[in-house]
Amino acid sequence: MAGVDVKLGIRETLQKIDQVYAARSPTSNAPKPLLVAVSKTKPIELILDAYSVGQRHFGENYVQELVEKANDERILEQCKDIRWHFIGHLQSNKINKILNLPNLHMIQTVHSTKLAEGLNKAWEKLKAEHPETQAKLNVLVQINTSGEDEKNGVQPGDAVELYRYVLKKCPNLSCDGVMTIGRFGHDYSTGPNPDFGTLMKCHEQICCTFERDPAEVQVSMGMSDDFVQAIEEGSTIVRVGSSIFGARAKKPANA
Repeated sequence: MAGVDVKLGIRETLQKIDQVYAARSPTSNAPKPLLVAVSKTKPIELILDAYSVGQRHFGENYVQELVEKANDERILEQCKDIRWHFIGHLQSNKINKILNLPNLHMIQTVHSTKLAEGLNKAWEKLKAEHPETQAKLNVLVQINTSGEDEKNGVQPGDAVELYRYVLKKCPNLSCDGVMTIGRFGHDYSTGPNPDFGTLMKCHEQICCTFERDPAEVQVSMGMSDDFVQAIEEGSTIVRVGSSIFGARAKKPANA
């Protein structure tokens, strides 16, 4: 893509993360946020560019697109340490397509007990067939903080129970934290983003309920236009796409 300097985008984004993290309240013991570069709809060449300057974690929204990218010969040969995060809506009938992929690192969008159960059973079967598979699949509980019908995620009031289900009933899943997409285009001149506040409240409730160290429970929120504010609020994973790869293309067919 002409005119897109991915390497510069990565460097500038990491620099901003460093600056905001350094300025965060000293009472916060949350870890330095992880950058997940959202490469959905972007060509392999741009992923290779980002990888070449040290970026390892990449996020994809569409099952078929992730299947194609994770199995691409150039990715397999040149990006052996790549870590894929699935950050889109995952239907139960597509679980096996995702879990069988090389270098899958995390499913960030577990929004129901049905999906959690499906992932748990599929990962158990995968381990039986491939003993080298890691013991547990990393997942986040997705919470619908904005109340929008088109957004997936469990309601905030049910977040603790979904987290409990994964923790107690899904031994093949590692429930690493919480995630939200939130409402787009919040006007920060009116005050902090209420969706971020809601997710942090869910995070606090989960940590209190299960006696977890807050620094060890991940918070995935914040994208290109608001990851700075998300880090200020307590995010430990930011999902940045257009600031790195340029404007988003249309959703690919058959995704």
